[in-house]
Amino acid sequence: MMTVLVFKTSVKRKDEVKKLQPSLNKLVDNNGCWNFDLEDCDNILRVETQSLIAPMISSLLKNQGFHCEELH
Repeated sequence: MMTVLVFKTSVKRKDEVKKLQPSLNKLVDNNGCWNFDLEDCDNILRVETQSLIAPMISSLLKNQGFHCEELH
């Protein structure tokens, strides 16, 4: 069953998304997908996954220098 995780982030530009792309692709395997909504005031990251948990994604972004907070 797919789970959708939604995060508020500090990612603001497409070049920042490109910087994160390899790491997110590796983390979200072939069974999932992710996307940023940079038009949203919270710069939303949505992740569809079967196996990931929110702290893994938050940690990945924080290690790359971005703020990342799961929205409930």
